[in-house]
Amino acid sequence: MKIQEKAVRLSIKLSETEKLDGKALYEVIVLKARDLGIASASVYRGIMGYDTHWQIHSVKLLRLSEDLPIMIELIDTEESIAVIRTFLESVLQTGIVTEEKITITKYSRHDR
Repeated sequence: MKIQEKAVRLSIKLSETEKLDGKALYEVIVLKARDLGIASASVYRGIMGYDTHWQIHSVKLLRLSEDLPIMIELIDTEESIAVIRTFLESVLQTGIVTEEKITITKYSRHDR
């Protein structure tokens, strides 16, 4: 069975060193998304990138960086994304947020 739906993808780019109350901000955001019932949340750690101040962050051979770019991707309906967007505005101090309307395709072997 194949089902297609309209949805929104919200992407948040920030530094892995960003914290909120001593906790990694990306973790706080994902846990809040789960509490709000957001359909999908994923965190990706980049190996190289630069921030809004044009400062390069990268993994170098023989050196482990602790300030790499983090991308959080949330996918759900427009209404649900609007709720988490309000939360993000209260916790983000730096970073970039993008939003796109998308079509998702769900595949299932069972009729439900």
